[in-house]
Amino acid sequence: YDSKCVFCRIARREDTGTALLPCQYDDLVCFRDIRPGAPHHYLVVPVEHMGNCKTLKTEHIPVVQRMVEVGKAVLQRNNFNDLNDVRMGFHWPPFCSISHLHLHVLAPASQLGFLSRLIYRLNSYWFIT
Repeated sequence: YDSKCVFCRIARREDTGTALLPCQYDDLVCFRDIRPGAPHHYLVVPVEHMGNCKTLKTEHIPVVQRMVEVGKAVLQRNNFNDLNDVRMGFHWPPFCSISHLHLHVLAPASQLGFLSRLIYRLNSYWFIT
């Protein structure tokens, strides 16, 4: 836990200004992005402070898989079912504004605006899926 980390505070429900969405795992939280890049833009965040995606190791694969599951579930709960029109990924350092692992879930990907298409560009130098 890092008391200076905004995602740690949100995950531990210390930030009352952020509404958490239902999540099927106790070790993850999900909430809306404050600067949405698509009509549906959610962040899935581990409760435990984890570094950015560059620090991931083989043993983190189950956590990342659960993060993707949560992303799909929140989209479906919000009546978005075309999982072929979804973009999920992580910003690669130094392009992540918060160094607590967080998965971006954006949909419909076909409706990303010009700037969002750049920021969340598939497998670019700064955004990996």
